[in-house]
Amino acid sequence: MSPGAVPAEKRVAMPAIPDPTVLHPMPDRPSVVLLKPLIGPSYRIDVGEFTYYHHPERALDFVERNVLYSHGAERLIIGRYCAIGADTRFIMAGSAHPASGVSTFPFTMFGGEWLERTLDVILAMPRKGDTVVGNDVWFGYQSTVMPGVRIGDGAIIATGAVVTSDVPPYAIVGGNPARVIRLRYDEADVARLTAAAWWDWPVELVTEHARTIMTGTPADIERIAAEAVSSAQSDAR
Repeated sequence: MSPGAVPAEKRVAMPAIPDPTVLHPMPDRPSVVLLKPLIGPSYRIDVGEFTYYHHPERALDFVERNVLYSHGAERLIIGRYCAIGADTRFIMAGSAHPASGVSTFPFTMFGGEWLERTLDVILAMPRKGDTVVGNDVWFGYQSTVMPGVRIGDGAIIATGAVVTSDVPPYAIVGGNPARVIRLRYDEADVARLTAAAWWDWPVELVTEHARTIMTGTPADIERIAAEAVSSAQSDAR
């Protein structure tokens, strides 16, 4: 039996459509958790529905182990339907050290007179802003995302990649620092997918067309979106 699996006699039947409010969408796989119900309301982390994290042993510890140095004002925002591989790390802006002078040592954090004499240095440091991940992004095992990065919809982050700059929609990136390996689609097809935004469809429509979402073309997704809009308009008349 694989690590994290549940014995056959204890398995629970899976629902026809996953419930985005349930922590473990696959009852017999505790190694997979939906992050939205795991994290709940948070001033610093916002995750969309159906985005999941997998770890064979520490899936429930995502916030403590995978979102590091998050004691600043910057937020981590992740869209819907993202797949986050084990030990993916989001490094937040609280990790930054001053580098305007001779030493990068963070005297301020130790308080007391060190704090009084250096707080203005920390407050004057440039801010990189929120870390924002789009929808339908796949993070490979042990990938790392640095502060303030923006990752576009449909991107793939390769195993072990260290993402230090923004990632275009539907790009595959890898390496340290991560570079674009190739684009999954051309500009016109990316525009089609962005406009169709299948991740915003009602879950029933996603379910009906799940196979096409997995195997179809951008034109197929565009067509389904157009048909759904037309049907909704007809129903409203």
